[in-house]
Amino acid sequence: MGKWKQLVLYLMLILLALTAFYSCEARFDAPVDKKKTVALIAGMKHGDYWRTVKLGAQMAAREFDLNLNFYAPDYENDPQSQIELVEQAARDGYDALVVAPSDEQVMQKALEQDNKQSMPILTLDEEGEYPMIRSYVGTDNYEMGKKAGEKMLAIIGKLGQVALIGSGEKQANTKRREQGVLDVMNGTAGVELVATRYVQSDKRQAGDLAREVIRSYPGVEGIIALDASTATRVAAEIERLGLQGKVKVVAIDSPPEVLEYLQEGVIQATIIQNPFSMGYLGVKYALEASEGKSIPKRLDTGTKVIDRENMFWSENQKLLFPFVK
Repeated sequence: MGKWKQLVLYLMLILLALTAFYSCEARFDAPVDKKKTVALIAGMKHGDYWRTVKLGAQMAAREFDLNLNFYAPDYENDPQSQIELVEQAARDGYDALVVAPSDEQVMQKALEQDNKQSMPILTLDEEGEYPMIRSYVGTDNYEMGKKAGEKMLAIIGKLGQVALIGSGEKQANTKRREQGVLDVMNGTAGVELVATRYVQSDKRQAGDLAREVIRSYPGVEGIIALDASTATRVAAEIERLGLQGKVKVVAIDSPPEVLEYLQEGVIQATIIQNPFSMGYLGVKYALEASEGKSIPKRLDTGTKVIDRENMFWSENQKLLFPFVK
């Protein structure tokens, strides 16, 4: 009987060992719960605007428990560097790509990578005609131009000459902003749009263009600047000429220089975007697209008119200074 007990004990030990083995094997074969990865290629490493985009993207990554790979060139409007970053993002791997393209070549490269990897692509900040893109997340630049035009009309009392100065004449965002301004101005009998000027190479030329417009049209009541770099240089030239308050300026965006000129009364108003929402919603919808969910084809993250009267309102301070606790 002792031998039988010994044999039964051996059999039980063998069964336990086999059970443990197959249990471990099943655990090894079980799929690993892997985090999704979203790659975001921004327009530039530096500047409050892109830092705020990154802040929103990081917030979404934490909230939805995903990996965020953030890439950006050292300088804005650098398509070659962005193309290299698209290639780098593909090598690093991602489940969805969000890109703020500086030109169409960047998008072509992104779409080439998409053909290889079949991952969803969203555009951020820069809107273009790209049928293969899952979604555009950013500003409605046409509405932004309309708000700039309407604010200028309110400032000059819907009477007088107005000029338009900008950079990036061929960029889709700039064209939409210009069209928004034109549609407002053309529908107002007492206002004449006397000049539309674009910087051709060096953005510092915006000051020269402002001086040329003022000399050619000494009665000009206002200048609408279609981007932040143009606005700061136009404002600097108006201040140098001693015409602050006489030639009104409506700007775009809210870098520190624009806000300083706004406080000093050289710039009368600026139309600000919401880069935090761009970064946050861009990453959120990229994740949802990678999971096969339906997302909006186009999402307007909103704009707001800021002037000396409302710039210190608490809700506007949060938009103007997102890094101030």
